Amino acid sequence: MSAGLIPQALATPIGGVPPQSGLTPIELALLVAAAFGVFLIRRALRERFLKRPPKD
Repeated sequence: MSAGLIPQALATPIGGVPPQSGLTPIELALLVAAAFGVFLIRRALRERFLKRPPKD
C-alpha cells in the first residue's frame, strides 16, 4: 500500500505528535539489556562446552 493512498488524518498517531527520530531512553535501555543478556549466555555456554572433554 502506497503512503500516498493513506489520508494524513489516518497516518498521524492518536496524540497528533509525529514519532521521534533517534533512540529514546527506553530503547537504549532495552538495547543495553539485550546486549548484556547475549554476553551472559555466550559466556555460560563457552564455560559449559570447555569443561567437556572432546569426543573421539
